[in-house]
Amino acid sequence: MELFWGVILIIFTLLVCWLGQSITTFAPKLAVKLELTEQESEVDTAFYADVRGEAIWDTMILWTLPVTGILLILNNTLWAYFGLVGGGSYLYFAGRGIATRMSLQRRGIRIGAPGKLKLFYVFLTLWGLIAVVTIIMAAAALPLP
Repeated sequence: MELFWGVILIIFTLLVCWLGQSITTFAPKLAVKLELTEQESEVDTAFYADVRGEAIWDTMILWTLPVTGILLILNNTLWAYFGLVGGGSYLYFAGRGIATRMSLQRRGIRIGAPGKLKLFYVFLTLWGLIAVVTIIMAAAALPLP
């Protein structure tokens, strides 16, 4: 189970989320071409600035769950601590992303094409679920006092 979950974490948190946010941070034009983010002209200016700031911050903190996956694969007991921190970070990331976008949508603020938003909500939900499962697994793996 730990090997399987480690692979899941690497695929969905390193290759999809963290790498995507890193591309958005360091190569925003490439991120638009890869459809990881919207063009600035297609969304509200404040939302675009928020997404750029979010990508920068996420690039700095969201490495913790991919490291959890690597540690799980290596059968290193430190994975549980990284899992708690990384899981919490990803749960916050997913929850904030969904809540913010829903609030902005309700106010009629341009935040992207409807099809892309649906896909974004799917991925945010997936990352949130991965975070919850990882937190539960990590808490169960910690030694009892």
